[in-house]
Amino acid sequence: MRFSTWCKRLLVISLASWAIACQSSTQQPDTNSGKTPEVSSAGSTDCRTVQHEMGDTEICGQPQTIVVLGPYLLEQLLALGAQPSGYGDHIAFHQGDYDNPSQQIPYLGNKVTTQPVNVGLAYQPSIEAIVKAQPDLILAPGLEATQYEQLTTIAPTLSLNIVGGNTNLSAIGQALGLSDRADALLAETNTRIEQAKAQFAPVVKNHPQVLMLTSGDMQAFNTISHTNSRCGALVQDLGFQPVYLEDVAADDPTSVAEISIEALPELDDADSILLFGYDWETSSLTDMTAFEQQQTQTLKQAWEKNAIAQSLTASKAGRVYFIPAYLCLGLPGPIGTELYLNELQIQLQP
Repeated sequence: MRFSTWCKRLLVISLASWAIACQSSTQQPDTNSGKTPEVSSAGSTDCRTVQHEMGDTEICGQPQTIVVLGPYLLEQLLALGAQPSGYGDHIAFHQGDYDNPSQQIPYLGNKVTTQPVNVGLAYQPSIEAIVKAQPDLILAPGLEATQYEQLTTIAPTLSLNIVGGNTNLSAIGQALGLSDRADALLAETNTRIEQAKAQFAPVVKNHPQVLMLTSGDMQAFNTISHTNSRCGALVQDLGFQPVYLEDVAADDPTSVAEISIEALPELDDADSILLFGYDWETSSLTDMTAFEQQQTQTLKQAWEKNAIAQSLTASKAGRVYFIPAYLCLGLPGPIGTELYLNELQIQLQP
């Protein structure tokens, strides 16, 4: 699956529920039950049952060797203070094991202190590599039944919705015996959003209407609403009013419209435009800094050269902002929220 396909897939999935560094999870007590867990003669803590997309999974003790598939789950793991022993990215940014994560994993690599085994792609992991990692817990994106059954023969496996931010955080927290930490992270993120809302109030007052679109190269755009994407949900939470085409059912969580550049003048009542760009070409990448910089470069260049784009009110007023789609689509938890808010504050605030 190419990353452009991933973006479109994420846009049509409801993000009505999304997530709002601490000590290593291997040093924390099981706080889910509200009491210090009992330790068996074998040295493991008591067991707990974690609900996920494929049912219930019993996890005993405190997992220490964790394989995680996809940045959307790695982010949650890192936010909780745990580290991966094996990792599978959504696209092959890097070949071989992650011996230098800060230069091999976008946005999150500088928070990885281990050198995880590369277990292939998130949706097509290498079973051999996962076995090699000898995990006692596997965190995976929505799996097919056969994939799930195969992984459970290796280690307890949680199958989690890739956009289920706060739900995933709670489930992973429970699996690690860090439910209290997960709850605290959710509360901290909600507080952070409220603080940002107050900071954005003057901007919202002067320029309330915001059009949000995602594209790679302006060949076509996908609309972003407050219900079909976390990109839009957070912007609305800050107080902005999303602008839509009349035929887009903004209150339908699965509503997404593909529109052409020629249709943009119909949306010219927007005070500002947020363009979420992506560019998943990796052949010329030298490091993750280059990846982060290239995400909006092609889109920005195309926008600046297009007569229709430049005729829009927001363009003339200098209120068109280019943001990496990865920040709000690929990182739906506490770390991504902070990165996304920082990017919005840098660009939108005077």
